[in-house]
Amino acid sequence: MKKTVFLLMTTLMIAMSAVAQPARPKLVVGIVVDQMRWDYLHTYTWGEGGLKTLLNDGYSCNNTIIDYVPTVTAIGHSSIYTGTTPAFHGIAGNNFMLDGKNVTSVQDDSERGVGGNEKTRGKSPRNLITTTIADQLQLATNFKSRTVGVALKDRAAVLPAGHHPVGAYWYDGSSKSFVTSTYYMNKLPKWVADFNKGHRNELASDIYNLPTGTTLTFALAEQALINEHLGQGEVTDMLAISVSNTDMCAHYYGVHSPKVDSIYWQLDKELAHFIEVLDQRIGRDNYLLFLSADHGGTWSYPTMTDHGLPSGCWHNPDALIAANKLLKQQFGVDSLLKAEMEYTFYLNHEVIKANRLDYDQVMSAACAALEEPEEIQWALDVAHLDSYPIPTILKERIKLGYFPGRSGEIYIVPRTGVYAGKPEWAGSNHGTWSQSDSHIPLIFMGWHITPGETSRLTHMTDIAATVCAMLHIQAPNACIGTPIFE
Repeated sequence: MKKTVFLLMTTLMIAMSAVAQPARPKLVVGIVVDQMRWDYLHTYTWGEGGLKTLLNDGYSCNNTIIDYVPTVTAIGHSSIYTGTTPAFHGIAGNNFMLDGKNVTSVQDDSERGVGGNEKTRGKSPRNLITTTIADQLQLATNFKSRTVGVALKDRAAVLPAGHHPVGAYWYDGSSKSFVTSTYYMNKLPKWVADFNKGHRNELASDIYNLPTGTTLTFALAEQALINEHLGQGEVTDMLAISVSNTDMCAHYYGVHSPKVDSIYWQLDKELAHFIEVLDQRIGRDNYLLFLSADHGGTWSYPTMTDHGLPSGCWHNPDALIAANKLLKQQFGVDSLLKAEMEYTFYLNHEVIKANRLDYDQVMSAACAALEEPEEIQWALDVAHLDSYPIPTILKERIKLGYFPGRSGEIYIVPRTGVYAGKPEWAGSNHGTWSQSDSHIPLIFMGWHITPGETSRLTHMTDIAATVCAMLHIQAPNACIGTPIFE
């Protein structure tokens, strides 16, 4: 009798397990193009494949906005894949303060670099304190799902791949090769080592400012797809790709410069090829692909002013020096402002305490000093943000971008069109709330996607919410986005 009951229960459990598994694609592919503004979708559609395929066969959300500041790379990649903002995921910038030290978003001194040389540093996602789409896939599949992250920038490979991927690989400038970290493994996989060996000449070129960087990124992603057998198992896998040189080149040469145009021309070709690879290897109905950006980019000061358009430059290192000079005149103490990062300033608590100064008086004086340049509209004490007569939408974006202990206590709001830089610089920049910096592309294509478009307001944080809803898995644990119901 007991044996019969046991067999019956086992049969029921197996049957229930089979029924409980919802339909899912074999692979999710996330593509993030660094500093790609929404309007680039319609500027750089040259060939029949690539972006044109995404626009024709995908669903485009034409009014997708970043709902926090500052709009920078590390935060953007984190927010896309977690469905939340710095206030919750903890990545407060490309650089921020952690335990009183200036760190990069993926800096991890407890790990070592793998595959590079003695200068290659260890990286990890430990500073990211929430789960990602990839992590939720792991939980939903009893940790059978496999994820790989690939990019030129370390933060663009590490943060999207989540906390437990098969691997994350990025370009190391000191060794001119793709590397990883002991957080993931102790030895570079043979297929990555072979890739480095077979592309030695290209990797030694100026890949940050040439189309070669885009080609190498997709070539490595294709090798990851093949060698890690992504999309070939029983559960859904994930491949996170970020194209970094679109941002690096734009910073140096500017929006729509010939150099940047050439990289987007190559991106269009690489997308066309990669979609063909996915169609052949996985099948259009078996993969879900989305393309977006971590932030946009502002036109350069020379370009704007040469054509009579409002613009401006605010040089943040000079602003720090000038403000500290004014504060010394008032309080007789040097370096009351400790640092500036991503449009935020940090007060020097050690100096304030050592000199027995009143914190609130120093804060008030610091905001007044930072607000003196005509390029700055507001310098705000974030702790007392609600007391300022500024637009509610801006308050909300500042709050969503602020993580206590990591973000600076003072947030700078430049006049619209003003960005951090110098007048003579021809390159673009980003980081502000403006449309140029916060309006990004978002297209879904493939599994269960009906071609179309919407111009209703959607948010960067909706991406993870939408992907997870489609996969019938729990959204990342701090997700504040809403699934795009269309």
